[in-house]
Amino acid sequence: MDQWPPVTVVVCTTGNRPDMLRAALKSVADQDYPGDITAVVVFDRCEPDVGVLSDDPHRRVTWTGNTRVPNVAGSRNSGILAAETELVGFCDDDNTWRPGKLRAQVALFSAEPEAALASCGMVSTQERVFPGDHITFDDLLRSRLPSATTSSFLMRRSLLLGPVGIFSEEIPRGFAEDYELLLRAARHAPIPYVREVLVEVPPHEGSHFYGRWEQIADSHEWLLEHYPEFRRTRRGYARLAGQVAFESSMAGNRARSLRWARRAFLTSPLEPRTYAALAICSRLVTGEWVLRQVQARGSGT
Repeated sequence: MDQWPPVTVVVCTTGNRPDMLRAALKSVADQDYPGDITAVVVFDRCEPDVGVLSDDPHRRVTWTGNTRVPNVAGSRNSGILAAETELVGFCDDDNTWRPGKLRAQVALFSAEPEAALASCGMVSTQERVFPGDHITFDDLLRSRLPSATTSSFLMRRSLLLGPVGIFSEEIPRGFAEDYELLLRAARHAPIPYVREVLVEVPPHEGSHFYGRWEQIADSHEWLLEHYPEFRRTRRGYARLAGQVAFESSMAGNRARSLRWARRAFLTSPLEPRTYAALAICSRLVTGEWVLRQVQARGSGT
């Protein structure tokens, strides 16, 4: 690999955040990276904004439509297939990169040709930085690791199109497709990690999935079905089972919530989501109250 090889950055958008999209593209163009960068904007179910395109040979901006399933997994995969470089990064349209992001990651990644993916730290309401130099498969079984957000991903296209695979389009409703890809990449080889905050995720109106609790529960149950390795870590299995229980309680599906709360409790009585789900099902507290407590602590569900 050349010292500073060309990089493609996939930026997916549904067209409803034009100012944020421009900020994301500017942060990509402003990288202090000596190599060429091409941003591929994937317009998903919306008209392309040709005003963001650029023919600068060192910082090109091109576009494509989402030619696959109509969700973020399909959009990202459309961008991967449109890329013409070996290294492919991702930057969500509501995120930005700090100037040294690509330089630091490429320098680290180039030394580990067997690795499929590299990551780095991020900041939103608080800084999230993984404490080690590599993320392993077992690390990801134990935790989703918010310190490895999708906009931190830098990947090898040959491995995405080969043994690792692209983003899963089979996960129900496309939720947690980034976590599932992390699991596959780490199963292939440990993930090199730059222990610096190089991605910014400004807090704003909220996730596309906010409030779609049944859909989120379906995705987490899918992960447990397709990754039997979660069974080898009590903490990891109880975490996901507790999430299904909590999300089902938020959706008002009491029977499903109690079924998964039991599984989580029998695996690890220390899993806090189990007790939140039981409290909601018993009407001791409301789901909104639980969410306010979680948000006040700056953590996710």
